[in-house]
Amino acid sequence: MPEAPPDEEPALRVEGLDVTYGRALSALRSVTLTVPHGTVVALLGANGAGKTTLLRAVSGTLRLHRGTITAGRIRYGATDLDGRDPVAAVRAGVVQVPEGRRVFAGLTVDENLRTGGLGLGRRRPDEVAEARDRVFTLFPRLAERTRQAAGLLSGGEQQMLAIGRALMAAPRLLLLDEPSLGLAPQMVHRIAEVIREINAQGTAVLLVEQNAGMALSLADTAHVLEVGEVRLSGPADELARTDAVKRLYLGETTGTTESTVSRPEGQGAA
Repeated sequence: MPEAPPDEEPALRVEGLDVTYGRALSALRSVTLTVPHGTVVALLGANGAGKTTLLRAVSGTLRLHRGTITAGRIRYGATDLDGRDPVAAVRAGVVQVPEGRRVFAGLTVDENLRTGGLGLGRRRPDEVAEARDRVFTLFPRLAERTRQAAGLLSGGEQQMLAIGRALMAAPRLLLLDEPSLGLAPQMVHRIAEVIREINAQGTAVLLVEQNAGMALSLADTAHVLEVGEVRLSGPADELARTDAVKRLYLGETTGTTESTVSRPEGQGAA
């Protein structure tokens, strides 16, 4: 098990985060948000808005993509994560499921799952067994395919495996990047159910999802990123009723409610 941060209820806090790629491309500017313990927080935005960059910054994988944090702070509980590597994030209890699943195609389902806990070092057999049982309870189909090569699984099964692999590290905060991308509607529904179950078990979730309707139905709070900046923030159900979100992400055009939806200082109405 990863070492628990000293806080009884650790939260992710991102404060004034700036990220650049190379020397010129600004990807995030003054991004501030919080993922409280046990909640689901959704990130909405068009392609290129900076959603994946934010997850990379939190998980410690940003440098692998030639990105750099130039300002701001990322903390999970009492642990500083800005500038740390992925192993430090995993040991703090923060694990990312990347976009595109990225399972090891040549390894079996069981071997893929075993890689999920490598960042934690040596663990007791009962801890590994407990993590496997959790994965197989959420995804019984994986239990039936433990010896099958991951590359032969369907897209939906590969997404199950990618999430299961992350759960093998017993995360307290799960970073999900486009988990429904390219999946059939029935599988999208199942993935949404699994996210609810994972959260109900006490794992917080920071969710990047192109299916805005699904994301807002799962989330407690949501933020809208535009060109690297947070433009809207608020309770997910309130945000879903704003004209901007209805028009841009839900395909609707009627009504607006913005009583608890906030914008960063200095920004007017959309």
